[in-house]
Amino acid sequence: MSGVTVVTGGAGYIGALATEELLSTGRSVRVLDVLLHGQDHIAKSLEEKGAEIIRADIRDGEARRKALEGAEELVHLAAIVGDPACARDPEVSNEVNVIGSQLLVEDAKAAGAKRIVYASTCSNYGRMADPTVPITEEGELRPVSLYAEQKVGIEKAMIHGDFNGMRPTCLRFATVYGVGPRMRFDLTVNEFTRDLWADKELEVFGEQFWRPYVHVRDAARAIRTALDAPDDKTDHEVFNVGRSGENYRKLDIVEEIQKRLDTGKVSYVRKDEDPRDYKVSFDKVREVLGFETTMTVPDGIQEVADALSAGSFEDPFDRSYRNIP
Repeated sequence: MSGVTVVTGGAGYIGALATEELLSTGRSVRVLDVLLHGQDHIAKSLEEKGAEIIRADIRDGEARRKALEGAEELVHLAAIVGDPACARDPEVSNEVNVIGSQLLVEDAKAAGAKRIVYASTCSNYGRMADPTVPITEEGELRPVSLYAEQKVGIEKAMIHGDFNGMRPTCLRFATVYGVGPRMRFDLTVNEFTRDLWADKELEVFGEQFWRPYVHVRDAARAIRTALDAPDDKTDHEVFNVGRSGENYRKLDIVEEIQKRLDTGKVSYVRKDEDPRDYKVSFDKVREVLGFETTMTVPDGIQEVADALSAGSFEDPFDRSYRNIP
């Protein structure tokens, strides 16, 4: 490949591992990341591994154009991620997730990029009419949060838009978990494991609701898989990213953690603030792209617990491990 692969948000939770994956294939990788969560050490590590880092916001037009110079592929991960972070400042999340994405696509087209992989979310399925039947990529999208509404809007623009030869692919990631360079402890599996490991009392709501999960390294591998796949399999396509057997209720996750840890207490409470309830089918990504996950939620729980016990995180409750400070 002669051109550059640009990764926005390339020093983030998924992004840092995706950047490493792409570097391992011999690609020339350029990262555009504002380092919102203090990932300077991650950016330096990626530079040492061969990535070019542009420390800037995707809302900065000059930075976008500089990042996209000579771009052949674009992986768009940069976003205000998650329902709480978007709800906290809707104006900024719209500027970044919607307007920033639209301008990035226009600049990528102008730069002559051939491929774009857009990071979307299974949260787009929202509250399913029948969550016991796994939903496919053709199923109804019923977003129940601002974050998911923004993702659905950009996804539709990607899939139905005319990109003058640039081929878009949308990846709807399951809820991510596992240890990564930019660790997050505000995600269900990681948070629950941390709290029980630390002998805290964990309050769980919506314990009967279904949700799919994918390990952060598998999410990064899926990005590389999509870029490496033939155009006729990925052009204007949407793929759920995960494994069909990895749909869990919060109740199931707690039980898996308690098999491994005998610390902490769990109480179940009623809250109405997160009504998402969905089981997802991941047959398409396996059948069309040959993508299989390598990790399961029980694997991830053990990995996180081991990392905590090894002292990998100076203070796992530090705000830098959350997307809301």
